This record gives sequence, C-alpha cells and structure tokens, in this order.
Amino acid sequence: MTNPLLDTWDTPFGIAPFAAISDADFDPALDRALAAHRAEIDAIAGDPAPADFDNTIGALEAAGRDLDRVLSVFSTVAGADSTPDREALQRAFSPKLAAHFSDISANKALFGRVDDLWQRRDTLGLDDEQARVLMLTRRGFVRSGAALRGADETRMKDIKARLATLGTAFTQNLLADERDWSMPLGPGDLDGLPDFVIAAARAAGEEKGAPGPVVTLSRSLIVPFLQFSARRDLRERAWRAWSARGANGGDTDNRDIAAEILALREERAGLLGYDNFADYKLETEMAGSPEKVRDLLMAVWEPARARVEADAGVLTAMMQADGVNGPLEPWDWHFYAEKRRRAEHDLDEAALKPYLQLDRIIEAAFACAQRLFGLKFAPLPDLDLYHPDCRAWEVTRDGQHVAVFIGDYFARGSKRSGAWCSAMRSQAKFPEPQTPVVINVCNFAKGEPALLSWDDARTLFHEFGHALHQMLSDVTYESISGTSVARDFVELPSQLYEHWLEVPEVLANYATHAETGAPMPRDLLDRLLAASTYDMGFQTVEYVASALVDLAFHDGPAPADPMARQAEVLAGIGMPHAIAMRHATPHFAHVFAGDGYSCGYYSYMWSEVMDADAFAAFEEAGGPFDADRARALEDHILSRGGSAEAADLYLAFRGRLPGVEALLRGRGLAA
Repeated sequence: MTNPLLDTWDTPFGIAPFAAISDADFDPALDRALAAHRAEIDAIAGDPAPADFDNTIGALEAAGRDLDRVLSVFSTVAGADSTPDREALQRAFSPKLAAHFSDISANKALFGRVDDLWQRRDTLGLDDEQARVLMLTRRGFVRSGAALRGADETRMKDIKARLATLGTAFTQNLLADERDWSMPLGPGDLDGLPDFVIAAARAAGEEKGAPGPVVTLSRSLIVPFLQFSARRDLRERAWRAWSARGANGGDTDNRDIAAEILALREERAGLLGYDNFADYKLETEMAGSPEKVRDLLMAVWEPARARVEADAGVLTAMMQADGVNGPLEPWDWHFYAEKRRRAEHDLDEAALKPYLQLDRIIEAAFACAQRLFGLKFAPLPDLDLYHPDCRAWEVTRDGQHVAVFIGDYFARGSKRSGAWCSAMRSQAKFPEPQTPVVINVCNFAKGEPALLSWDDARTLFHEFGHALHQMLSDVTYESISGTSVARDFVELPSQLYEHWLEVPEVLANYATHAETGAPMPRDLLDRLLAASTYDMGFQTVEYVASALVDLAFHDGPAPADPMARQAEVLAGIGMPHAIAMRHATPHFAHVFAGDGYSCGYYSYMWSEVMDADAFAAFEEAGGPFDADRARALEDHILSRGGSAEAADLYLAFRGRLPGVEALLRGRGLAA
C-alpha cells in the first residue's frame, strides 16, 4: 500500500505533499517508519565487523529518515493546526515513541559499539566534527540510561513513557482551556478600545462563529485588551481567565500532572546518579550548575524589583486619581502603564500600530538578513502548505538555493499559544546534501492589513533569528545542525536579531503607515526608541520570577504540591502583588510540555547576557551592518550549529565572555 508520507515526494524543494496527506495516513506511516528504524538499529548493533565511525556513528546518523519525515509533518500540523483526531494521535504516539527511543538507548550491543569507539577515539583519526558527534552520541546514551541494568533499566523506560504521555496531556489541556474560553463584547463593553483592538476582537469572533467581537486567550488580543479597556471589571475577568489556564478543575486541570512530572524527573535523575534533576539537566548547559543560574537571576532580580516598586507607586497614584481605591491589581498594571507611557513618552500604541504592518515587518527582517548575510527571499505562492494562512519563500544566496522559509503568522483556535521556530528538514551534508525547510509560527491577530504591536514585531524578529540559525547552518551531520546547541545558547541568535528591529534606518524604511504609506515620523521614531526600556521592570520581574520557580522545582526534592512551592518561592523573593509570573505552573508549557526548557527557562536571560554583548561588537565596529562582524557571526556561530562547545563558539566570535553589566544596561536597570 502506498502512503504519501513514505512515498517519494516529487514536489518543489521536496516539501511534504500536504494536500495528499490525511490524518488516516499518520498511524500506519508511523508504524512502518518505526519498524524500518528498528531494523536499521538492529543491523548496526549486530554488524559483525568491528566498530568504526562509518559503520556505527555514521550509520546512526543516516538511520531513521522515514521516521524523521513522518514526525516532522505530524509535529508541524499537530502544533499549528490541531484537530480532535490529531490530538488523539498525539496521545497514542507519545508513549509509543518514548518506548521506541528507550529501546534504542537501552540496546546494550549498540551502546557497546559506541563506547568502544569512545575508548579508542584518539586512535581513529577523526576530524573535529566527527569527534564532536561521537562525544555527543555517547553522552546521549549514558544520560538516557544505557548503562542501567535490571529493574533500574525497566523503571527508566517506564518513566520516559509516562513523561511523554503527561507532556502531551499538559499541552492538550492548555490548548483546550485557551480554545474554549472567550468573552463576548457588547456595544457597552468597548470603552477605551482603539479600532485595531476592536477589529481583532471582531476577527476572533468570526473565527469562533460568534455574532460579534470577543476577547480570547490569544496573547495578541488579551494583552492589548488589558492595556486599553476602561472597564476594570472586564479586565479583571479577562486576566483571571488568562492566569487560570490549566487550573480550572475538571479534565483539563494541569496541577496534578505538573506534580507527577516533577516527581518522575527527580526519580529519573536519581537512577542516573544525580542528586536532583537540576544537576542532571544543567550538566550539559553553558551554566553548568544551579548555583550559577541562581546567581545570574538574582543579580537581575534585585534591580528589577526596585524598579517595579517605584513604578507601582506611580501607577497606584494614577489609579487613585481615577477614583479607584484599594491596591494596584494585576489587571490594572497594563492599563495604567499604557496611560503612563502615553503621558511620559507621548507614545500611544494606537498611533504606533498602523506603522507596524505585518508584511512590512517581514520585509524588514528579510532586508536585514540580505544586508548582513547576502540572503534573498522570493515568494513561493503556489507551494502546497498545511494551512491557507501559511506563506513561503525560497531563500537564495549568490543565485544558489539555501532554504525554504515558511511563515504561519496568525492566531487561530487550532494553534497552540506562543511562537516558535522548527525545521521540517534540517541542513546536513551526510548521508547526502539536504537544505533546510524552516517554519516560523506566531499568533498575531488578523486584520486588513494585519497590524503588530511593538512586542509582536520583536517576536517576529526573534523567531526569524532562530530561522537564520537553521538556514545558515553548514555542518556535515544533522544531529549538530542549526539550533542543535546547548539550551542556554540557542536563544542567542534569536535575541540578538531583535536588535536590528531597533536600528533607526530599518524603522525609517519599513515602519510605514498602513493607510498613507508615509514613513514613521522622526519624532515618533525617536519617542519609540527612547521608550524601548519602558516598563522593563515589569517585564523582567514577571520573567525572572518564572525562571526562579522553574529552578526551585528541580533543584532539590520534587515538591508534592507545586502550587505551594510556587507560592513559597514567590514569597521568598518578595514578588510584587500587582505582577504575576509570566507563566504560572499550570500553564508553564516551556517546563511541563516536554523536557526542552525544564530547569532551563533561565536560558533566555543567559543568552541575553551574550546578545547584548554581541550587538555591542557591531556597534564598536562599523555599525549594525558591519560586514566583518556579520561574517564573523555567521562563521563562528550561525553556521556552526552544535559542532563545538557554546562557550568556544562565542569566544571565537567575540574574543571574551561577557558579564551581566551589558544586560542590565540594555534593560535600563543599571544603577
């Protein structure tokens, strides 16, 4: 039987033939791909020839191509265009995949061959990339439990399967809560809302089949509603729904799931000989230890909290002047911070937003990439993609194909919240050359034209920085390609690229009015850049609080009651009353949807220490588009993937490692 997921894809650029793929194809395709991968693994493990790099490590790198294709398509549509059938498939696939990869890591004959090569590594004549891939492969086996035996080995396999199931459940519960809640807005509920918020609410209502505008739990809609709505009662209702995601009781409640995940992670780390999960997880990161992470976060926390306390006093006085008594509440902060910004910086989001058209900001991201790295982007309007909202471009340099870039920018009920970058196909030269297919997924509000907030525009540049890391990758082996780097290094390219959005000449060229086409007036541009660190105390406090709670969950015994532990940590650091964690435990998908950012949410700030310093390198040279610095950034970081230690890559680019001072200056928190 033919299956479009496993057939040869005779399509432009080898893109998956989405129109030919149905949900019914995934289950049989996965079973066949898993069986093929098992056969490949068995052949490698049972090879009678002595182990060498090609017949063991190279063979592992070449194995599983069908499985990669099936999973790349499925993970794309399951995350960005979910359906009940796809959610059911996710629940079925998660334990099946966990068991499959557990079997590989527990394959003693296979690990024996890998370990034999490791012991003889100095005699094998390996180049630097091969030596790196060998080290990472062996380390991955060991950290997955390859050296375990008997009951410990069986228990490790059970833990992995259960964690996979729980992570899927956490994600689906969060999506359900976000999808199912909405707040209709009648004619009397629009006080204070600018036209762009009303238009976004109407578009959300149309998407949900509602008769009028609604507020949903999409960040691109709920945040501007909290900024502008003069109805304090509606702001409170919206904020409480936003903060209660995953904690509403019933079948979608994530609190018990979080507790079980933390307990299983602790047990997993213990089986491998670590004192706790933080020691296990941070061993392979740049930070290296929980102590270094905590030192960084607390170095930023204290000045950020001091700024927030001062800001809260000002906002409380503004609120009381409006006749509202009592303390400043979380549903008040955005509203009065926006009023203060208009007063102090003469900067009105409603006046700014028409200059931030989605299409023009995409053009700006492309134009910066062209000036820095010589990349060109040509639209591919006829490419068959998984949703009508998607659009695609061919990326070339000097006339040569580099990648396909796909953008999926609009919020919808079938898409999980947040923004992310993924590769449907990663760059590699082995076993044959392949160019990347990279996707940026965002959740912007629809409109005609679609208008972005400043935060939305930064998100677009951020995710495109990840995309450049994938597209400019130039390594041999897929396992070290693109963003396959330490978690606290992976955010460097993305956060660094955000800086180019603030370059005045970029805004002057691409921040043009949606109706008149006129460029952003110079005085508005100056006010925007002058306010770039406005409300940074709030942003820093809500982020650092989340990172500290994540660290506390994993650095020590797993808490039986994560919500009580969360409250304890927040009380211990003096969390301001009017600010909540950016991601409270029941909807902290970074930490509980999988292991990617578990005990790793700090990594955004760790990378920010470097991105502030890295952009300073451009400013110290010939400016933001300095050709030598751009070439060094590509040569030493963007093209290298995980082919060397992160600290070594940064040292090669900058000549030194940075301190926290550049970060504090960049956030406007330096004394």
